[in-house]
Amino acid sequence: MNTRTIKTTACTLTAGIFLTSCAELTPEANALVFGGLSGLGAGVIARDLGASGRESAVIGVATGAVVAATVYIVAKRKASERQRLVAEQRARESAARMEAKRKRDVAAGKSKKSKSRYIAVDTVKDDKSTGAKSVMIFDTQSQEIVGNNIYDVKEAPAKGSVAKFDTYSAEYVGTGV
Repeated sequence: MNTRTIKTTACTLTAGIFLTSCAELTPEANALVFGGLSGLGAGVIARDLGASGRESAVIGVATGAVVAATVYIVAKRKASERQRLVAEQRARESAARMEAKRKRDVAAGKSKKSKSRYIAVDTVKDDKSTGAKSVMIFDTQSQEIVGNNIYDVKEAPAKGSVAKFDTYSAEYVGTGV
């Protein structure tokens, strides 16, 4: 790695750490700042590693868009027993419907889309809820809720879209209805 890459990476990380302490930023401002910084950093690194100007710009824009599109999590906390049971019931029903539809589509030759391993399902809000929705993650392979975390999100993703929750990329199913 050359000196310019190291300096750029260090500056990007320092700016990111500095800006994380800015509690006054709106979710949109967070997305803009962190998406922009991530895109800039990725573009510079790509350029330093030999990508052309056009290639590094495309890499930077794509990286920035992915970072900016990540779901804005207002709070992450432990689920109550009731929240876990509701989420598990909704997730199992959703996963069964999704699998049945996928099998029908494959049999009809319509789609060969693979099933999502993780789905994000709404659960009931409680007095500790701070976001628009309270969401839990379900693993369709093990047929279990992943961990015992609730993610309070500022705004729910579009149904059927894939969103990032911590380290999980999950297809958002809402209540599953």
